[in-house]
Amino acid sequence: MEHAAVAISQDERTFFIALGERISRLRKENHITQVQLAETLDVAQSTVNAYESGQRRVPVSALPVLAKALGVSLDELLGETNAAAARKRGPSPKLQQHMERISRLPEPQQRFVLQVIESVLAQASR
Repeated sequence: MEHAAVAISQDERTFFIALGERISRLRKENHITQVQLAETLDVAQSTVNAYESGQRRVPVSALPVLAKALGVSLDELLGETNAAAARKRGPSPKLQQHMERISRLPEPQQRFVLQVIESVLAQASR
């Protein structure tokens, strides 16, 4: 079955270019490669590249997965930041991402990481 190309407005094009720039910036800030992000989204690396350059539209169904992988809210991913969101307290996206990765480790490795963190914190408080 053949699909006809759907024209998008200039506003939509501008939105997807800005979204792609945010995805690229957040991915780099979190030290995630395009290949790693592609694996998370179950797409090809070239698709992530096309999202980042604004050449392809990101499917709505991929947005929650993308936001979680990049450690941001959907609002932030979509560029909807406001003063209240900026004042929100909590772990930084990078710290949140590390905590999620640690939670997926086997329990003995989790205990080891916790011991290292506790040791560093104890030394810092001296």
